[in-house]
Amino acid sequence: MPKVSSKRQVTLPIAGCEALGIHPGDEVEILRYGNQFNIIKKEVGAAAGMLKNIKPNKKVSDRESLLGNFN
Repeated sequence: MPKVSSKRQVTLPIAGCEALGIHPGDEVEILRYGNQFNIIKKEVGAAAGMLKNIKPNKKVSDRESLLGNFN
């Protein structure tokens, strides 16, 4: 069973990494749901096209957008 080190690091089991295709140096995201953590391997291009149907609001400048001023 994996243990948490003094640096809050956890070693993932080899079998689980192999099943998920996780290799040394891969980026992962850790999401919390209640009292459990889920580890997700980040995939290049996974979000491609996610915003393709979103139309820009041309009334809001880039600066206003970055500051969150949408009024």
